[in-house]
Amino acid sequence: MTLDRRGFLAGATAAALASTTGSEAIAASPTTVMLPMENGTRPLVAFPQKRPLLMLSPRPPLLETPFHIFDEGVLTPNDAFFVRWHLAGIPTTVDAATHRIHVHGMVKRPLSLSVSDLRTQFKPVEIVAVNQCSGNSRGLFSPRVPGGQWDNGAMGNARWTGARLTDVLARAGLKDGVRQIRFHGLERPVLSTTPPFIKALSLDDIFDNGDIIIAYEMNGAPLPLLNGYPVRMVVPGWYATYWMKMLSDIEAIDTIDDNFWMKTAYRIPETPGNTVTPTQTGYKTVPINKMTVRSFATNVHDGGSVHAGSQMIRGIAFDNGSGIKAVQFSSDGGTTWRNATLGADYGRYSFRRWEVAFAAQRGKSYTLACRAIANSGETQTSIPVWNPAGFLRDVIETYKVSVS
Repeated sequence: MTLDRRGFLAGATAAALASTTGSEAIAASPTTVMLPMENGTRPLVAFPQKRPLLMLSPRPPLLETPFHIFDEGVLTPNDAFFVRWHLAGIPTTVDAATHRIHVHGMVKRPLSLSVSDLRTQFKPVEIVAVNQCSGNSRGLFSPRVPGGQWDNGAMGNARWTGARLTDVLARAGLKDGVRQIRFHGLERPVLSTTPPFIKALSLDDIFDNGDIIIAYEMNGAPLPLLNGYPVRMVVPGWYATYWMKMLSDIEAIDTIDDNFWMKTAYRIPETPGNTVTPTQTGYKTVPINKMTVRSFATNVHDGGSVHAGSQMIRGIAFDNGSGIKAVQFSSDGGTTWRNATLGADYGRYSFRRWEVAFAAQRGKSYTLACRAIANSGETQTSIPVWNPAGFLRDVIETYKVSVS
């Protein structure tokens, strides 16, 4: 699979020009979107294999899914799926026929697996799971924090097909004393001083979550190159930082990995709720891990309007794998709540759609809200989390609407 480099750079150039447009042109232009945050102007750019998405950065590509797409169905289309890379050295050509995943380190039988080997030598597994960037919604943090200023669209839900990681590890045979498994892909730094992007999971995390797969299909098709073609890790219930794209290396180690992306980056406070105050110091941190419970309305937006009469409000909810027990809806800003109707269950890691009827009176304004309750008992609250990395947002979302 090949991305045309000239087309790739042309798209980036057009995006850069769009991002310098004045505010009057922004309001009039269909190629830009204004998000509800400081410096929230985003150009809509169509990279190869992608429809126009909100661009945060052309290099490395950071592309956000426009939120209205989540109202179209429970699965996010491949060409609309968000993109997040850490390093700028991304191959624009990958030959699936020659690509290999090397399994080595503290194993009894080192492996060099092709994509064909994964397809033919291991039982295929299919799972629907949400892939969410650790920094999804970072742009909504207050006080503002550094990093990619995402709105709520740095996530997507897909049907992934691949081989179980535990089956691959069983084929290799782990030696006694293994503590973690490290993952590396084809993503490379431009400068030699930049740490390579490597992630690690403990054996307990891997074997407790037997649903981790090495995926070669996404929604029944090959992965888009920007989403990790030809194979990527799928770690259901965990944030996307562990979903290694263009996976090429699996290493069994007898230590706790201390590379930059585990020891320094992607850390959260080891405090109740993983939250701190902006001036707080001296707290311990741990690597980010499982996702929080979240819910959103998908057919209304904050500051929008609805027609008078009976309206159906729709949305999505998800957590880290216990599944959604209920979604509650409020039309008075959270003073009173009632249960929404849940849609079809695509599995405990998937988006769960919901809907509820709402009687809108002409001339009035409402503050709509939704909150999800997971089977684990985890429930969204009205108190937003805050940490200096801008991770784990799970606050109840509200939408002020007027009635026309």
